[in-house]
Amino acid sequence: MVSENFINFTYLVSIILFMLGLKNLSSPATARLGNKLSMLGMGLAILATLLVSGLSFKLIIIGIVIGTAIGAFSAIKVEMTSMPEMVALFNGCGGAASALVALSEFQIKGSQYGADMVAQIGGFSMTTLLLSVIVGALTFTGSVIAYAKLQGIVSGQPITYTGQQLVNGIILIATAALSYAVFQDPTNVTFFYIIIALSLLLGILSVIPIGGADMPVVISLLNSYSGIAVSMTGFALNNNALIVVGSLVGASGVFLTMIMCNAMNRSLANVLFGAFGSASESVGGATAEGGATGSVKGYEIEDVMTVLENASSVIIVPGYGMAAAQAQHAVRELGDYLEEEGITVRYAIHPVAGRMPGHMNVLLAEADVSYDLLFAMEDINDDFSETDVVLVIGANDVVNPAAKSNANSPIYGMPVLNVEEAKTVIVLKRSMNPGFAGIENELFLKDNTMMLFGDAKKSIQQLVSHLKG
Repeated sequence: MVSENFINFTYLVSIILFMLGLKNLSSPATARLGNKLSMLGMGLAILATLLVSGLSFKLIIIGIVIGTAIGAFSAIKVEMTSMPEMVALFNGCGGAASALVALSEFQIKGSQYGADMVAQIGGFSMTTLLLSVIVGALTFTGSVIAYAKLQGIVSGQPITYTGQQLVNGIILIATAALSYAVFQDPTNVTFFYIIIALSLLLGILSVIPIGGADMPVVISLLNSYSGIAVSMTGFALNNNALIVVGSLVGASGVFLTMIMCNAMNRSLANVLFGAFGSASESVGGATAEGGATGSVKGYEIEDVMTVLENASSVIIVPGYGMAAAQAQHAVRELGDYLEEEGITVRYAIHPVAGRMPGHMNVLLAEADVSYDLLFAMEDINDDFSETDVVLVIGANDVVNPAAKSNANSPIYGMPVLNVEEAKTVIVLKRSMNPGFAGIENELFLKDNTMMLFGDAKKSIQQLVSHLKG
């Protein structure tokens, strides 16, 4: 028989490893170590839990085998470009797991204590159990909708209807009222299941009005929700590891969400309720009222090659277009060649570039781009004015000068990369379709901008071939 003190001590060690892992994840240079420490912490936490007496090892082993198979298959088969979708889906799985555990605990305690359940387990435990079900359920369906939007199964445009916020408010009030009723009478199982159904519906209705441009923020927020659900489940089960780990995930998710909102100069309320990106601006010779005017100038590979050959400094700005074209390896090959020719090459990363936090960092790391060459927006923004060439690969809204100059633009006030200040800007883009914000990019109309249309991966491969030839 293993003592409870030993189990709690093992939990403490795993918690420390989680904290160290989270700390190391804050830097690309130490992210791999952070992952390993977190994995070790999770392994210890699972081992400690298995030492608890009275467990059904048959079901646990079945669960471990199924979970390991799904995780291994995902790690091997899912492309790095699809990582945002997988993160969203796994967030949902975490929420669903918390809700199911809380449901199981409710059924067990209900059959054990009946109407005296609240008095026996305590009001606080009952409250956390209900919160675990509510937050876990809405995290699950919200994450599924985020996944569907990222996959294109559901439109990336905000889906809105009249009285949407009123409907959500009514669902919240109904959920709170039913929770109070269950708190007063735990034998009312029907109300408990209705709470689950309403929470699932609320998760759907909360995410469908959010546009694709805000998916990085949504994924981060849902990650926070999953942590909160885990923490609430920990309180309900009196499990210290779940309480602390859930709190770490919940708090880090909230901080990351606020950082990303600040990066867009928008409030969280505006992200959740503003239906950003629902109206598309026209694409043509001019932007929205008050913006710049001009014409788009397309160039050939040979023109771009000549500009790069005469440059002494190049900054590469990756965006979702690079991920969609899976061009990260070709980008690294281009960067390596330019460095071999004595050209200074750096990468500028906007906080919300791509579809999840750190999306561009993950892709470039997969292509073995040196961490030392990756610079955050605030660290490199002042250098664009002294740069010969900026190569924008599939980025759109995060390099739009309208955010600084056009008060009528919906992204006005959003911090963007100052790419237009470089001597020459080369934009690799498949077409003139607008970005997630649904507006035209004034950068494309600038006199110092060269547009190279086509698939980003093929264009860069052709460019490297011409340069080497």
